[in-house]
Amino acid sequence: MAARARTVIVERLPEFPDLPLPARATPGSAGFDLSAAAPAVLTRAAVTLVRTGLTVRCPAGTFLEVRPRSGLGARGVVMANAPGTIDRDYAGEVRVPLTYLFDGEYRIAAGDRIAQVRLVDDLATRFRAGRVRWTGRRTGGFGSTGR
Repeated sequence: MAARARTVIVERLPEFPDLPLPARATPGSAGFDLSAAAPAVLTRAAVTLVRTGLTVRCPAGTFLEVRPRSGLGARGVVMANAPGTIDRDYAGEVRVPLTYLFDGEYRIAAGDRIAQVRLVDDLATRFRAGRVRWTGRRTGGFGSTGR
């Protein structure tokens, strides 16, 4: 049974009236591609906030997760805060923090696909103080399962 589609309201900023809305590249794609609204130049070890020219409003009980595109990662372009979160009440332009891992520059043209977004359920959650039971797992943190 197919899940009911939910609608994210997307507004194009006035200076970018013809931008494409986020869209799936293929019917089987998990994410919706975000495109650059304006050219950008990425350099090594500097984070550039690449403009999308879009603001969004998610349905109640959801938020948008911004994820890197694997094709860019293979070329040395990585998202500095991956995955990123667009909170439901954020009203500003969605910008994607990208950096380049190699020497020189990586140029992004207006219209290039720079990231992908997914709508995520924001489950009602509470935290309460209490005792946490020991599970037997080591406490070393990253990689502590030994694998």
